[in-house]
Amino acid sequence: MSIKTYRKLIAKQLNQDFKSAVEIVEIPIPKPAANQLLIQNKLAGINGGFDTLLCRGEVPYFHLIPPFDLGVEAVGNVVSMGENVKDFQIGDAVITTTLGGGYREYQVIDANLTVKVQQATPEVLTLMPTGVSALVALEQVGEMKSNEVVLVTAAAGGTGHIAVQLASLAGNHVIGTCSTEAKTQLLEKLGCDRIINYRTENLNQILKQEYPNGINLIFECVGKQVFDTCVENLAIRGRLVTIGYISEYALNVEQVLQPRIYHQLMWKAASVRGFLMPHYKEYIPEARDRLLNLFYTDKLKVAIDSTQFNGIESIPAAVEYLITGKNCGKVVVRF
Repeated sequence: MSIKTYRKLIAKQLNQDFKSAVEIVEIPIPKPAANQLLIQNKLAGINGGFDTLLCRGEVPYFHLIPPFDLGVEAVGNVVSMGENVKDFQIGDAVITTTLGGGYREYQVIDANLTVKVQQATPEVLTLMPTGVSALVALEQVGEMKSNEVVLVTAAAGGTGHIAVQLASLAGNHVIGTCSTEAKTQLLEKLGCDRIINYRTENLNQILKQEYPNGINLIFECVGKQVFDTCVENLAIRGRLVTIGYISEYALNVEQVLQPRIYHQLMWKAASVRGFLMPHYKEYIPEARDRLLNLFYTDKLKVAIDSTQFNGIESIPAAVEYLITGKNCGKVVVRF
């Protein structure tokens, strides 16, 4: 290999703003040890909210002291292997989902932490861990059934558009919220039963009028007023799974003065449940295999945002693009 160095993005300091927290560094390409692979990353998935919280030091289960590496999911090709590595060949396409393995051009990783895939495409990258999160959150935390009303907020986003399809495949009536005409069109293609553009329609009003018995399962990733409206519209024994709060990632946390949430939940025996993938690790392998199978058999469509982000230097712009809600599908960076 003639190239001796590669570039990666690190958090050089904690800062409210992702762009001000990060810098690009150039370092030598490492050699893989006995059980390791050296992977040339082709694509990385952007997780704008998580990245922003991490750079603020606001992810409670990580106590990282700068400088630290960034980015989680990446797909690339094996370019060299340590001795003892079995079942892999040079050129194999693999996905990795370790913190710090994403926003870099090369990475060395234990072979057992990678997943072999047919090709290094943005579609398979979206299924892991984004699609896996949607599936595990709906089934394990949301206890998804059939013949229920399921609401997905930010339904045209990377996680949301997979959740819409999984809820639909399970035989539910699916409502999706979004903010633009382009997102509405995507949700139509994915077979969403009721699409609510909250910029042109009143979410609370529509839910009350069209779903007077309430919503059985809510997959909620927006936060703020949308979260409040969702809680208010839960059905008897309804479940709301909170998987993020993108409306607050770019801002300071909103202080709320209102009656405590049990006043709304108790009378309906409803519940609000938090979801975070690291606490549900044991479900990943089965969810991953099932999603890949659904994708390879054309039962699941994967939407990739059409805006091109190329190279390590484009990552701050991609993060900003995602947290301001401009994306339609999964945002990826190409190296």
